[in-house]
Amino acid sequence: MQSVIPLLASTDSLVSKEAYRTLPALASPENLDTLLSLLNNVSTRDLPDVQQALINSLQARADKSARIQQLSSNLSLEDDTHIAYLFPVFAGVGDENALPLVQQALNTAPSRTIAIQTLANWSEPTALPILITLSRQEKGESLHVVLSGLVKQINRSTATPDQKTLYLKDAFAQAESIAQKRMILQSLQPTGTFQAMAFAGQFLTDPELKRQATGTVMNIALDNRQFTGTLVKNMLTQAITNLAGDESAYLSAAIERHVAEMPASEGHIALFNGKDLSGWKGLVENPIKRNAMSSPELTKKQAAADKEMRASWTAEDGMLIFGGKGDNIATEKQYGDFEMLVDWKLDPEGEEPDAGIYLRGTPQVQIWDISRVNVGAQVGSGGLYNNQSHAKDPLKVADNALGEWNTFKIKMVGDKVSVWLNGEHVVDSTVLENYWDRSQPIFPTEQIELQAHGSKVWYRDIYLKELPRKELFEITATERQEGFEMLFDGSNLEKWTESTAYEITPEGYLRANPDAKFGKNLYTKEEFADFVYRFDFKLTPGANNGVGIRTPLEGDAAYVGTEIQILDNDADIYKNLKEHQYHGSAYGIISAKREGLKPLGEWNTQEIYVKGNHVKVTLNGQVILDGDLAEASKNGTLDGKDHPGLKNSKGHLGFLGHGSEVFFRNIRIKRL
Repeated sequence: MQSVIPLLASTDSLVSKEAYRTLPALASPENLDTLLSLLNNVSTRDLPDVQQALINSLQARADKSARIQQLSSNLSLEDDTHIAYLFPVFAGVGDENALPLVQQALNTAPSRTIAIQTLANWSEPTALPILITLSRQEKGESLHVVLSGLVKQINRSTATPDQKTLYLKDAFAQAESIAQKRMILQSLQPTGTFQAMAFAGQFLTDPELKRQATGTVMNIALDNRQFTGTLVKNMLTQAITNLAGDESAYLSAAIERHVAEMPASEGHIALFNGKDLSGWKGLVENPIKRNAMSSPELTKKQAAADKEMRASWTAEDGMLIFGGKGDNIATEKQYGDFEMLVDWKLDPEGEEPDAGIYLRGTPQVQIWDISRVNVGAQVGSGGLYNNQSHAKDPLKVADNALGEWNTFKIKMVGDKVSVWLNGEHVVDSTVLENYWDRSQPIFPTEQIELQAHGSKVWYRDIYLKELPRKELFEITATERQEGFEMLFDGSNLEKWTESTAYEITPEGYLRANPDAKFGKNLYTKEEFADFVYRFDFKLTPGANNGVGIRTPLEGDAAYVGTEIQILDNDADIYKNLKEHQYHGSAYGIISAKREGLKPLGEWNTQEIYVKGNHVKVTLNGQVILDGDLAEASKNGTLDGKDHPGLKNSKGHLGFLGHGSEVFFRNIRIKRL
């Protein structure tokens, strides 16, 4: 260094320039004061070299923080020249001891621009909170500088991927230009979170943003095979149409292969569509009281609760908002085991900000203002507040500042709950107690509720993935006395013939596989003559299946045996069928009433009674067919075809696949 210093003043500009260029490589802790003295006469050309040398010298010093603090305390905000010289050095070192001075400079007109640039170039993520605040204040070119710095700080920070996703989503909300939005969408990709992928997915059809959105969606999905289901498939399908360039064929093939290898089970679904209250209902009492109500009473109270819900909750700009007065909002559907993702924030101006997430209708994963020490809120959000025997407090405080967005991942399996708040594990597989009756375990299935607690609350990006739960059924004591036996309890198909078209799901359901190429039917190994056959079934859109009775193992069971139709009656593709082809009908022979089916996705219970020629079908407690097969066909069948199976006195029972997905469970029979 000492041999180079004289060369800095050389009259030969090339020599002087090269001498300055060597300073960063030669800088050592001992050169700090010498380098500082150079700032007094340095040219604009050579200033960056001196600044980088100062950064290197400071970084290597054991007393770095003390010298930074000394330099910042001796620097006057009125000294524009030295501010311009030293602020970039502070940014390069990234020591937080200089931040107070830089913040002060934001309030000084001549220094504000250089202060913003300094914060945007801060080498350590310690400037992140200041840049977040600035992103909400700045406009125009200065906002562009702030957002560029903010994204860099987020990427460099040690924040969890969930927290980085929150930061970037908020930065996107502040962005003014397409360039800024593109930058943020690209920066979401390294987080690898489902929420980042879903957020980018909103812009897959935006002409100006779809390229960046496609890259983020595609890379997160391909790197995370646990992200499955219709929502992900739809995003990837759109991504394929967006691809262009030399690698588009290769990338399209990779995406198509990834989609083809996804499991058939559903993944995360959106509980809130961002537009209205579809899928949600008002709260009626608690689960125990609701279950004790008669159907007319519950219907009446639900109507009143829905009216109150619409007055208390609104959907605005992709957010589900509780206005501060009213009661909880609940999902229309009930859930068992699941993983739930949800963003939330509390009103900083609210009176005693407080909220929560009810799991299976039971309070609650706690949300509150951690400054409320008078009620113990200093322990943080995410705990199981109403527990008495098991842990109620979170393992750590992980809340963001009041008024800022937070994000939960809540996983519930059986009676145990795990919670991650902003990516921090705050509840570890802890039993959620039944608040409504502590002598009982938590309900196996129930609704999810967002709590209303007298203060405004915002929710957004609510996703839920149902987790498989093996459900094994047993004959009830009453049915056992009556002589019923189990044909399928959810564990095995020992009493059935082999068929590649039917499989047992992780939940213990029997699934008709619509993609099976062979063996559409599944038959019992034994034959039955007169019987009562009971089972539950769940339809999918356009579903078509059937129950074969007294049928041989070969041939079309609708004719060589008798088929009781299983059908999605309301599907548009079936609107022109004959009456004897709809659900519950003895196919081609006796028509059933077209009523009694529950909405798609819900379980139905059906009983088929067969004694001699008498057949009766009861659907969800309602008789939809009651007739005599011989009498109905004595003058010819309704479909005008030959049904030799009507003469069978016994035969196998079967499920008759027609290339669509149907689920069955709890299958039992009683011989008569």
